[in-house]
Amino acid sequence: MPQGNDKRLVAKGNPSLVSFGRKLRKEMTKEERRLWYNFLSKYPVRFYRQKILGQYIVDFYCAGAKLVIELDGSQHYDEVTEQKDRERTAYLQQFGLLVLRFSNLEVNRNFRGICEQIDIIVKQRVQDPSAPAGHLP
Repeated sequence: MPQGNDKRLVAKGNPSLVSFGRKLRKEMTKEERRLWYNFLSKYPVRFYRQKILGQYIVDFYCAGAKLVIELDGSQHYDEVTEQKDRERTAYLQQFGLLVLRFSNLEVNRNFRGICEQIDIIVKQRVQDPSAPAGHLP
């Protein structure tokens, strides 16, 4: 079982995942684009988008806070996909990562609240509450 070292999660040299991750970055959903361009890309603690972690590509990843953020569209709410999401979350948690999931609806209806929640969690996980807050839209 992993000992919380997420560096072993980063897959390098896997051409199929690398090219797929690149494709996902180019074809982000409108909710992913909104969260990335209006908040995470400017956040003082670095975030990556469509990051390869082990056998998965996560929507957003912050190594400094050991945080994964997933935005779920309507396709995530059937029984099979929910089970796959639980397995993915369990896998990532083995490495000490916290996985936050937000629905696309939440992003559209409560964008500022989601940004505030991410800001609080990142500050807690980097254990420096005096760190500058990200610009909240």
